[in-house]
Amino acid sequence: MISMQEKSELIQDLSSIIGEKYILTAEWSMEPYCKGWRYGEGRAIAVAKPGSLIEIWKVLQFCLDKNIVVIMQAANTGLTGGSTPYGDDYDRSILIINTMRVSDIHIINDGKQIIGFSGSTLFELENKLVSFNREPHSVIGSSCIGASIVGGVCNNSGGALVKRGPAYTELSLYAQIDKDGRLILVNELGIDLGNKPEEILTNLQNKNYNNEDIKFPNKLASDNEYQERIRDVDASTPARFNADERRLHGASGCAGKIAVFAVRLDTYPKPKRSQVFYLGTNSPHVLSKIRRDILAEFDNLPTSGEYLHRDCYDAAKKYSKDTFIAIEKLGPSFIPKLFEFKRKVDLLSQKYRFLPNKLSDKLMQFLSKLWPNHLPKRMEQYRDRYEHHWIIEISDDGIEEARSYFMEFFKTNEGEFFECTSKEAEKAILHRFVAASAQGRYHAINEDRLGEMMSMDIAFPRNERDWFEVLPKEIDEQLEMKLYYGHLFCHVLHQNYIFKKGVDAEGLKEKLLKTYEDKGAEYPAEHNVGHEYLAKPTLSKFYKELDPTNSFNPGIGKTSKRKGWK
Repeated sequence: MISMQEKSELIQDLSSIIGEKYILTAEWSMEPYCKGWRYGEGRAIAVAKPGSLIEIWKVLQFCLDKNIVVIMQAANTGLTGGSTPYGDDYDRSILIINTMRVSDIHIINDGKQIIGFSGSTLFELENKLVSFNREPHSVIGSSCIGASIVGGVCNNSGGALVKRGPAYTELSLYAQIDKDGRLILVNELGIDLGNKPEEILTNLQNKNYNNEDIKFPNKLASDNEYQERIRDVDASTPARFNADERRLHGASGCAGKIAVFAVRLDTYPKPKRSQVFYLGTNSPHVLSKIRRDILAEFDNLPTSGEYLHRDCYDAAKKYSKDTFIAIEKLGPSFIPKLFEFKRKVDLLSQKYRFLPNKLSDKLMQFLSKLWPNHLPKRMEQYRDRYEHHWIIEISDDGIEEARSYFMEFFKTNEGEFFECTSKEAEKAILHRFVAASAQGRYHAINEDRLGEMMSMDIAFPRNERDWFEVLPKEIDEQLEMKLYYGHLFCHVLHQNYIFKKGVDAEGLKEKLLKTYEDKGAEYPAEHNVGHEYLAKPTLSKFYKELDPTNSFNPGIGKTSKRKGWK
């Protein structure tokens, strides 16, 4: 590690590259970058916020020369701590490079593809594509919390949209340190930008290329096989998961083991019409039958299918209400500002002991009680009648196909459905996606009497019929709360637990993981390993190939933090 004098000199040198204003060294200012959105935290010597691709390159070269570990970070919205330091047992000093100032998005090929820079967000991209009548890979979920385009690709995340699968591309521009310790730039964007790193980066930054320079190599800019995979309902493997070797390539799935400057991705035409169907039943087997029928027999795949258990419905209604209202009334663009404010309030409460811990959660929870019920009447009626809720969105020619199927199906099967109005549809989908915050809020409000939290995203085999979890009594008795929600068509379920106080969290976690493995499930499915999960051999091998000196994001997936993977 470095001395205070050495640190001072390093900061001065970094300031000469990107400007003193964009080097954060105070603990107060670094906290939002050193602490994960939900999980993990650690220390860094500084946070650097470069303003261009060439500045990122120069900072990387500086870190290589000074033997400093680099953690690349964009919006820091990951759930498993994968874009922050973790602990204090690194063998080298750490610099966090936050890329949010490098947020350019280039629209190419008449809007059919885009180039997203390292700090560009899904929300920004969605707005840019409006005039082309097209959509990005993800328009719900991650986009609501300000997630970056590149972050999604690096973590193979997403998949809520049934026809699109996880974020994936084989066309990207990135830097890596080779086995000889040299910083090299790899241009796989499929655009002729020159030969030298500085030339390539400057030309891309300034959009100094024309249509003739854009090539169309035999490489993918999306997961073009996903529709076929998800329709195979008798396959004994999951449709998508982070350690899927077929979708690990360059930036895709890299988890920060390289420095990604830009990615090239496909976009998607907007549907002409869309309809949301709200389904309720007291039997998970009813949903299994519907899932298999739609995937195997429908001519038109749904847009999405979001599952919500009644307990999770209730928890989200109470503990995610403020997030719901903020998005509905102020728009998704406000959410990053809200989280930034929340972090500052919590830092303040840590600084002044007379203020309660988790002050922001307690304040926002109190204020949410003042707002009237925000959920539609028909959803509330279904909550009282049914344990299992499924929100299915279908577009264009699939609408009538689905309507006819549901009307016939529920004549002879338990449960029922209704067609949402546009307002009901908006609220149903939003209610499902804010549910992810309910566990953390409940824990923050009641932390004195609770044990640890555990959040799992599990990819079940496509042929699994008993997807709804029924835990053995000896495990169930140790849990204070269980919240189930997820993407039912692709069989990715988010299973969130809060342990009772005094419970052996690690021991219980192993038992839970064993229940998934017995079903042939894979985990994590879409949040990537971060520092929470063990990277399976396929992933750890991929990381070592990308980063043979272990200079980028060391320790990810519980791998070695030591130089050269020692």
